Amino acid sequence: MKKIVLLILACTAIICAANAQNTIGIPAIKNYTHADYNASTEIYDAKQDRNGILYFANNDGLLTFDGSYWKTYPLPNKTAVKSLAIDATGRVFVGGQDEIGYFFPDSHGVLRFHSIKQLMPQKARQFADIWSIVLYKNEVFFRTIECLFEYNNNKIKTFDAAGGWRLLNNAGAQLFAEDRAEGLMNFGASQWQPCKTQLPTANLHITAVMDYNRDTLLVTTLKKGIFLLTGNTLIKKATGIDHFLSNDVISCAKKIDSNRYAIGTKAQGLFIIDSKGNLVERFWTADGLQGNNILSILPDRDRNLWLGLENGLDFINYSSSIKHIYASKQTQVKSNAISIFNNRLYIGTSNGLFTTQLDKQQKDISNNKSEFTEVQNTRGQVWSLSEINHHLLMGHEDGAFVITGDMAKPITTGQGAWKFVAIPSSPDIIVGTYTGLQLLKNNGEEFSNDSKIDGIYESLSTIATDNENVVWASHPYRGVYKIQLAADRRKIRRYTQYTDKNGLPSVLNNHVYFIKGKVLVATEKGVYEYNNANNKFEQSAWYQPIFGNNAIENLTVDTYGNIWFVSNKQIGVIDFGKPTAGKSYTVIYFPELAGQTVKGVANLYPYNMENIFIGSDNGIFHLNYLQYVKSETKPNVLLTSVKAIAEKDSLIFGGYFMNKGQIAASQNSRHVTSISKHWNSFHFEYSSTLFAQKANEEFSYKLVGFDDEWSKWSVKTEKDYTNLPYGKYTFSVRVRNNLGSSSPAVNYTFIVEPAWYQTILAYFFYTLLGIYILYFAYKAQQKRFELHQQKHEEEQHRLSYLHSLELDRNEKEIISLKNENLETELNYKNKELATITMQQVDRGRILLNIKDELTGIIKKLKQPDLTHEFRSVFRLLADSEKKDDDWNSFAIYFDQVHNNFLSIIKVKFPGLSATDLKLCAYLRLNLTSKEIAQLMNISLKGVEISRYRVRKKLGLTTEVNLYDFLIDITKKEESRENNQESRGNISSQKRTNINS
Repeated sequence: MKKIVLLILACTAIICAANAQNTIGIPAIKNYTHADYNASTEIYDAKQDRNGILYFANNDGLLTFDGSYWKTYPLPNKTAVKSLAIDATGRVFVGGQDEIGYFFPDSHGVLRFHSIKQLMPQKARQFADIWSIVLYKNEVFFRTIECLFEYNNNKIKTFDAAGGWRLLNNAGAQLFAEDRAEGLMNFGASQWQPCKTQLPTANLHITAVMDYNRDTLLVTTLKKGIFLLTGNTLIKKATGIDHFLSNDVISCAKKIDSNRYAIGTKAQGLFIIDSKGNLVERFWTADGLQGNNILSILPDRDRNLWLGLENGLDFINYSSSIKHIYASKQTQVKSNAISIFNNRLYIGTSNGLFTTQLDKQQKDISNNKSEFTEVQNTRGQVWSLSEINHHLLMGHEDGAFVITGDMAKPITTGQGAWKFVAIPSSPDIIVGTYTGLQLLKNNGEEFSNDSKIDGIYESLSTIATDNENVVWASHPYRGVYKIQLAADRRKIRRYTQYTDKNGLPSVLNNHVYFIKGKVLVATEKGVYEYNNANNKFEQSAWYQPIFGNNAIENLTVDTYGNIWFVSNKQIGVIDFGKPTAGKSYTVIYFPELAGQTVKGVANLYPYNMENIFIGSDNGIFHLNYLQYVKSETKPNVLLTSVKAIAEKDSLIFGGYFMNKGQIAASQNSRHVTSISKHWNSFHFEYSSTLFAQKANEEFSYKLVGFDDEWSKWSVKTEKDYTNLPYGKYTFSVRVRNNLGSSSPAVNYTFIVEPAWYQTILAYFFYTLLGIYILYFAYKAQQKRFELHQQKHEEEQHRLSYLHSLELDRNEKEIISLKNENLETELNYKNKELATITMQQVDRGRILLNIKDELTGIIKKLKQPDLTHEFRSVFRLLADSEKKDDDWNSFAIYFDQVHNNFLSIIKVKFPGLSATDLKLCAYLRLNLTSKEIAQLMNISLKGVEISRYRVRKKLGLTTEVNLYDFLIDITKKEESRENNQESRGNISSQKRTNINS
């Protein structure tokens, strides 16, 4: 009987051991240390709200994490938070020593603590740590070691336990607790009642109760393993982790999906089992965890896992399409050669070739449960794996090998082999080696080393053949070679070397490929294409819009025609199965894999759409591309903080929109924050809770009212605006992932109030002041205009007066000049008159003397007859004296000189005779009486008589001097004529001024 039992136990152990194998693919694990969240190391509990924000229980209080920013909310008494729960309204219930309550946002979206301790009975207000908080129906239960608190309808009831409470847990529609003395209990009818099972539970120390199926629960214990509870039946369940638990304890457990359970231990890390108890996966320090003591487990809404540890927090990207596969976990080795052949996965590393058997039922190879083993005779650097003609060939530092199962058979030795290329229409193969090309023969059964292909001695790491059986090869430092082989393929008939002189951007780091009928070279500056017509390389017009001048390390075509590539350390694919507008393809990058390839020998192996392999510096990465592109997780964005900045920051929005006292998805348009003009600089923080896609996120923002366009997409999660003018603004932010899916924008509206001098009242005052200033300015301008006009008129008067004076002065100068001219002319004519007059006087005197001499001679001779003889002479003398010709000439000159004196006086005094006029003329010339007597041929007495007669005709009194009277007549006439001429000149000048 004992032998039968031992046989059963041995079989069970073998089955469990077989089922205990882990999957070969390990999801990415991210570690958060206490330096990241700036709090104590222990994470006791974790929850997630409906917005995706994470909450953690920590010794320093409540921690929150939105994907980018950590925040700490201590309890009022600064005690440790060991547990938490979030209800449907968003209240985060927490507890510490002597304190219980909940955090809930205030009107500004800032979490505030609300204590409910005052609702407790006075004697129960002193208590130790709160180790569990559970929501059950409309109630909240808190567990300390000594007491349970029931919070309902703003009241708190207490429940004591004889041995102390060790568990508080809900499963399905039931609430369970464990009393150290009574064992497992459930809550019903407001009472705690023992669960009556056939096995006593008091000594089990239950750590978790979870749903299993409709009427069965899965129960984990501290040291006794895992049980199934159906009604009152409690039975032990055998699992694939029992042998691990024999030396460890279960600290926590959580159901993570319909068929999987996460089991946390104190020293063995985390185990994932299915409902049958099979080990699915294990995570511990060897896989990247910070520690093996698991304090809490949280499956988030994206089906990823958060592990609270005693020394930090770990995130397992459990639902990721990208996983890590280690060929050798004991040593870190580079892996740059991958192949699937005969249902085995081969990984070539820097220290040998490793292989594992694959399960045909697993479409996703990373889910295979198997162990890697080293292929014999492969220790050393593996360069390549190629499946050619139904054979798996390995390029190795020791030569070329053919792989069969877990054995490697050498084909060539003595020199390293890079890569292989098949010869079309021939079973033979060409391999690039450290010293050129080598020809391998295949007889259908096995390969043999035929000979070295003579003609080139270079290390050719990359080779390819085109449709014309031309071999293309590249050297890492010498460019690209075009090689034409002889008919027997044992010699090189001709080869051409292509360098930067033949179109390539450089001779360094070129990799040659034959893709879609074209010879392509991946270079440091994009993809270049061979132009057969010009026999040179040119930058590819088709690839240039995709890669530009970025460095390309690898180009690989899958069976669907998609082109996988490594560009600038970024891994991506040109997917022709997803055309976009105007293009026959979509370019998808995988930021999670950035920088993971082996530099210089990047290797991509797209086996099928569910299994893409990427070589890395430590193991390989596996990408389930089909799952990746079908991901239904949509990006979401949160505005987590808005601060107004002045001398010190002021938090005006804490990350939660509120509406009527409830957490809302968007801002209430009626609750817009208004900020003083003094706080006109703002700091915005935003994030996304897609924790598994942090490397894929890009944000774009816009401040409506300030920015005209959305910003460029960026990984930045904060934005500052400084010195905003007053007004109403709306900050909008959105997020997108690498698949092109973007979130709706989150908007936050706020108002920057105007300064007192920018208010409506101030502007009304400014308007009035402006009107007054304008009126005052108008009046002042009008006054200035009038004053200016007055000054202008005065100036015009002054100028007119000066002009008149100038005219008068000019007139006087003209008159003076005229007078001078007249005086000169008068003097001249007076001289002529004087000359004529003197000539007349002399002639008269001569004639008189002649007459007197003749008369004297006659008398002296005393001959009367002589008188008769000289009668005719005397008659001639008398006639000469009476002639008027001289007088007429004299009168003409006289009037010209003396302004028509004779004409004027003749008109004024018509009674004057010709003799009188002569006398007046002689008097006007101021001649003496004697001179007048001679001119008039009369005696002096006759002159006096004539003077008397003229005075009488002129009507002069004795007081009036005849000479002065005659002078005055001429002056008065000259003055009258001058006045008339001046008036005429002034009138003419005025008309000229008016016209001007």
